[in-house]
Amino acid sequence: MIKHFQKNHRLSPQNINMLLAGVFAFSVTSCGQPPLEQGPLAQATPAQAETRPLPELTSDGKPVVYQVFTRLFGNTNTNNSPWGTLQENGVGKFNDFTDEALTGIRALGTSHIWYTGVPHHALINDYTAYGISLDDPDVVKGRAGSPYAVKDYYSVSPDLAVNPANRLAEFKALIERTHRHGMQVVIDIVPNHVARDYQSLAKPAGVTDFAASDDNSVDYARDNNFYYVPGQPFQVPEWPSTYQVLGGEPHPGADGKFAENPAKWTGNGARAAKPAFDDWYETVKINYGVRPDGSLDFDSLPASYAEKDWQAHYQFWQGKDVPDSWQKFRDITLYWLDFGVDGFRYDMAEMVPVEFWSYLNSHIKQRNPNAFLLAEVYQPALYRDYIKLGLMDYLYDKVEFYDSLKLVMQGKGPTSALVETQQRMTDIEQHMLHFLENHDEQRIASPEFAGDARKGMPAMVVSALISTSPTMLYFGQDVGEPGADNAGFGKPSRTSIFDYIGVPHHQRWMNGGKFDGGALTANEAALRDFYLRLMRFSASAPALLGDYYQLHSANLANNTAYGEQQLAFARYSSSRQQASQQLIVVSNFNAQHPSQFELILPAELISKWQLAEGQYALVNQLAAELTEHTAELRVTNGVGRVTIALAPLASVVYQLPYQE
Repeated sequence: MIKHFQKNHRLSPQNINMLLAGVFAFSVTSCGQPPLEQGPLAQATPAQAETRPLPELTSDGKPVVYQVFTRLFGNTNTNNSPWGTLQENGVGKFNDFTDEALTGIRALGTSHIWYTGVPHHALINDYTAYGISLDDPDVVKGRAGSPYAVKDYYSVSPDLAVNPANRLAEFKALIERTHRHGMQVVIDIVPNHVARDYQSLAKPAGVTDFAASDDNSVDYARDNNFYYVPGQPFQVPEWPSTYQVLGGEPHPGADGKFAENPAKWTGNGARAAKPAFDDWYETVKINYGVRPDGSLDFDSLPASYAEKDWQAHYQFWQGKDVPDSWQKFRDITLYWLDFGVDGFRYDMAEMVPVEFWSYLNSHIKQRNPNAFLLAEVYQPALYRDYIKLGLMDYLYDKVEFYDSLKLVMQGKGPTSALVETQQRMTDIEQHMLHFLENHDEQRIASPEFAGDARKGMPAMVVSALISTSPTMLYFGQDVGEPGADNAGFGKPSRTSIFDYIGVPHHQRWMNGGKFDGGALTANEAALRDFYLRLMRFSASAPALLGDYYQLHSANLANNTAYGEQQLAFARYSSSRQQASQQLIVVSNFNAQHPSQFELILPAELISKWQLAEGQYALVNQLAAELTEHTAELRVTNGVGRVTIALAPLASVVYQLPYQE
């Protein structure tokens, strides 16, 4: 279907060629769809109906990031004992990302796979036969360990390899397979902290470990890699009554002790020799030349560099004397670029000074101008600095868009908040990555969040289509995974990142390694089909790289049947660089009641679209069925109107026909 977007000619209203109007599967119009009271997943495609082909993928659309927790993805073990060992609960491997698996990931419109948890982090397993030291369970969260307590930045987790001695080669092969399937590879870089027992076995010749040259007799020195608590040894936190290391299983290392003298500052900046249990006690904070009083011990970046490109930033740092930690992370990222990795997701980037990001990212772009750089920043006041001065390609849009959208999904917030956020982000919206799930957030289907995966459907339509931002999917989201298992250290509602565990709904899509969805329930398969159609459209539609026009205010003011549980907007493109396309998107967030109203398209939008008086047929192109269901846009006295009829949690995406 997308190939038809390349047409730039227009048809007259009298000779409408019904091209490429979009309305998603599970939406309801006035043309013979199932009764409105049926929920979106109840409207599965009838067996006798001819299935509509999926939208074609292009190489120049919006990025779609598929986040996969690498150790969990390929695990077919369904045991799921709390605190279970690798042998009891199983673990996924690099080799589980077969051609079939990668085909299934690419089918979602994926342009980038973020392989979460790849760098070698501290974990409780015995790999001493491979020269790897044992990790102490008193400073490891869970049994499988936090992926954000990296132990060796020049290697990958031995858990992920069929042959741990060959783990780098197995990851290299995965990178090559991913590239063959037309996707790029993103891995984590955690610049703010490392594991307490950091020790690189795989570092290249000439590279020294963190802290190898530190003066630990002082709390701070510019070229120390860590901060210290001189004269005081580290003490294991006081465990709460509800917690036992390894769930209480006896272990020789679980003795309430960890040898570290003097103590180092904890990863979240806690300066006590005995951190609290809710501190990031398993990690130590990296020193970037920020003194304990907060003052900076390096050259400032002039504010004018917010308007300069990465080449200017790169030149600025040439010949500058920068802290040792800056150079270490530069060398780490360049190593992985040379290894074949295409980009990085930076953990807690806001805890590292923006000048460092200018230095690091300009060096990365010097090596690979197309490197994909995504950062976790949660303070909106810092967004523009980290984009413009720190040279980030993308930031999480968590505190602004996601948090507002979560309240709408839960029935606790108005859709107007989404309109306000979109307007507030106009100058940087192309840099703000949208998502509904990731490893830190609750699963939509969990009772603690929305309790129903279907409530993510209108939210995903809005999240994916409202802006030019990339969209991220978390593995299992497309089949309604609720994260319900008690894994051990990790708690239900989030798929655990600390434990060996299986992911039940995702395992049904895996279908024993076939990756064909053959074991999914009917509702799970229908949800997967919805995500396939939506995300492929998102990754291909030219209008989504163009302009946005909010229809919410006009309809809220002039339409009594339209309220704060509905959201409407338009997307369109008409530049010479983009094929002409005009879209109308409407979602109903109400989980109980249908919504029917006359959608108003203000005269300003009609003028922008240069629509003459008359009727314009809108055809359902993204529904699961080929049957032509139509709606009609009527333009009278310069104002447009469309009759909208939506079932609970349904969405429509209509495209106008081309005009001469």
